[in-house]
Amino acid sequence: MKTRRMAPRALLCSNGWPLLTGNGVRNPLSLSIDLAYKVGRVAFQSVRAPRFTQEHNMRQVIWAAAAIAALAVTGPAMADGPIIIKFSHVVAADTPKGKAADKFKELAEKYTDGKVKVEVYPNSTLYKDKEEIEALQLGAVQMLAPSNSKFGPTGIKQFEAFDLPYLLPDLNTLRKITNGPVGAKLLTLLNDKGMTGLAYWDNGFKQMTANKKLVKPEDYQGLKFRIQSSKVIDAQFRTLGAIPQVMAFSEVYQALQTGVVDGQENTWSNIYTQKMNEVQKYATVTNHGYIGYVVVVNKKFWDGLPPDVRANCEKAMKEATEFGNGQSAKENEDALAEIKKAGKTEIVTLTPEQDEAMRKAMMPVYKDVASRVGQALIDEILKETGRGPIN
Repeated sequence: MKTRRMAPRALLCSNGWPLLTGNGVRNPLSLSIDLAYKVGRVAFQSVRAPRFTQEHNMRQVIWAAAAIAALAVTGPAMADGPIIIKFSHVVAADTPKGKAADKFKELAEKYTDGKVKVEVYPNSTLYKDKEEIEALQLGAVQMLAPSNSKFGPTGIKQFEAFDLPYLLPDLNTLRKITNGPVGAKLLTLLNDKGMTGLAYWDNGFKQMTANKKLVKPEDYQGLKFRIQSSKVIDAQFRTLGAIPQVMAFSEVYQALQTGVVDGQENTWSNIYTQKMNEVQKYATVTNHGYIGYVVVVNKKFWDGLPPDVRANCEKAMKEATEFGNGQSAKENEDALAEIKKAGKTEIVTLTPEQDEAMRKAMMPVYKDVASRVGQALIDEILKETGRGPIN
């Protein structure tokens, strides 16, 4: 059965509107806005529109949200309620990102003595992949944690360097990059796009899944793979002779189940929590790429917070980051164990020779995307790792 596109909850909730007063505080306008959007929701859900029309309608809703928020900002705050931070993400709550988001909520509310209320919306219940960054930039939501790949379409292509195959040998090496000068420099690029970068969150290393056993580069020839919107990942699969298809994370399970795509790449925690292992016969241990997230906040909203509130939120974010990153490896190990226990997916381990063949097959990607990502940045990261894509 075809799933209808739902209007985002935040735009329709009876408690009010994000950023109505510029700092998340509710005011009386929210009641009128809520009523208007309840009417709009009925119309929105009643139309079985083509995908293009649905996406156009979704964009109109986001723009309407931002426009109303902007009008409300011109008036004085009319309530003494807490500052609302709506934190939207697209993965399950019991993943590394989901748990880190919940930890931030807990700590931010604690350290601000209730001056801040964080509302976490997991699993694309608020916005999907293609919508969330635009919603943040327009002020319809305050905080996100998109994967590095998601920033390419905004014009910040440098973050796609993290998508290069076999770039990072382990999480310790990754931390040298994200916690060092390279990571700090990348975060500053977000400012001109209306975002402030707060932290880097881990998910883990990616594996390949399909209904065909994947052990050598030729096995990928002609297969359709779901990918995130990343030119680097697109180049990776085209180099293998596969057919990449950009698709929202929330749509992957159904696409695999119905055969719209043949396979995908993801971390064990994402594969398990999204039940992809139930519709994929094989999973090959490749650790060929990394999925990580950048926690971003609407810059105008963040800069407008009272200094003490912002400082306490920064403290909460620092501790939530340490918490989430400290358990990402275990989360993936536990997910792999559960996938093995379920017995629906055969886990394929490559021999050293097969692993080397995969690395060599993907080397051309570095040259193909150098002009997009920046050769200087690639060289800087490789210097930090102490190795290239091939040992």
